[in-house]
Amino acid sequence: MGITREGRHKRRATGGKRFMDRKKRKFDMGRPAAATKIGDKQVTEIRGRGNNTKFRALRLETGNFSWGSEVCTRKVKIQDVVYNASNNELVRTKTLVKGCIVLVDAHPFKLWFESHYGKKVGMKKEKKLGTDKDKPTRFLQQSKKEKNSGADKVAITSSSKSVERKLDARVKATHVAVEASLDDQFSSGRLYARITSRPGQSGRCDGYILEGKELEFYKKQMAKK
Repeated sequence: MGITREGRHKRRATGGKRFMDRKKRKFDMGRPAAATKIGDKQVTEIRGRGNNTKFRALRLETGNFSWGSEVCTRKVKIQDVVYNASNNELVRTKTLVKGCIVLVDAHPFKLWFESHYGKKVGMKKEKKLGTDKDKPTRFLQQSKKEKNSGADKVAITSSSKSVERKLDARVKATHVAVEASLDDQFSSGRLYARITSRPGQSGRCDGYILEGKELEFYKKQMAKK
């Protein structure tokens, strides 16, 4: 019958052989792994026991990922597989499975943050060329102008006073502060995310953005490997 999920042929924990009291059954049947790759979407439908259906994703390139601390979900592009706790071979072959760590496009989340709070995120920090004394006067004048103009705010075209008050109220109520590690990822344009769906069973690749201690943990694990 091929692949089977039954365990009657296995020995006991003590090493003794089990008595085979029956043959294989149809409901013990297994199927080959989906081994979902990154690419143009290709999902096949499979009939299961009881006329139920499964959706076997062979290739996927997008998924719905949630930014938990901001309660924001966006459909983003999956760019790469960077870590898998179970098998490094799945990282080498870029196989999408539940629990693996991937890199996703940060642009949709960045746009939402800037439109929701009216503040920029992921701004690339300029290299320090020396003290203010070493800088020419034109650079000092420019930096003073930028400070006064509020360079961290997003210029919203044709925004009314009510919209400005709404944005200010959101900032005060939530104390907007993106953690440094996440801000660095926004500046690079890619975010670390964890897949929580089963691409080989549901045909979808959904998950959430890594933050806080969980992000620190997976960064340490990736540094080891």
